[in-house]
Amino acid sequence: QVDLPSSRGTHRILNVHKNVPGVLSNIHRIVSEHNANVLGQVLATDAGKTRILNVVPSLDTPVCDLQTRRFNQEAANLGDGVVIVTISMDLPPAQARWCAAAGVGNLTMTSDYYDRSFAKAYGLLIEELGLLARTVIIIDPDETVRYVQLVPEVAEEPNYEAVLVAAREVIGE
Repeated sequence: QVDLPSSRGTHRILNVHKNVPGVLSNIHRIVSEHNANVLGQVLATDAGKTRILNVVPSLDTPVCDLQTRRFNQEAANLGDGVVIVTISMDLPPAQARWCAAAGVGNLTMTSDYYDRSFAKAYGLLIEELGLLARTVIIIDPDETVRYVQLVPEVAEEPNYEAVLVAAREVIGE
């Protein structure tokens, strides 16, 4: 059973699939080819998994590009019990194009462009820039935030080793 809030002037697409890397990226690519936008997505398939939220300002910047490519590589090493979600202010079609060009298929991409609800809820909105602060958040399978790394300078990469150590602790390795 799916119970989603109503939304006027929109169409809903429900895609039930085996959680295989790249499926959502392909959906975003197809939608963008038809000049449509994905306003939101429900990540219910992540229930019971550890989530690493890779929060970046924009994929079209060198540091965000490096960071997201790195987490794409690490995703394969962390196992099926971990899902890495990249959240940026890029529009979904731009995210899909970036993923295709970068060969990124191990991450779930989510846009906070439309209403900045994630940025506001987590206190990560850089008001003067209208962008997300560079952050990595680890949420355990019980929905408890277990780790937060707020990178002090938006032009710097996160400490990947600290994130990976924390992730392995959460997943019990």
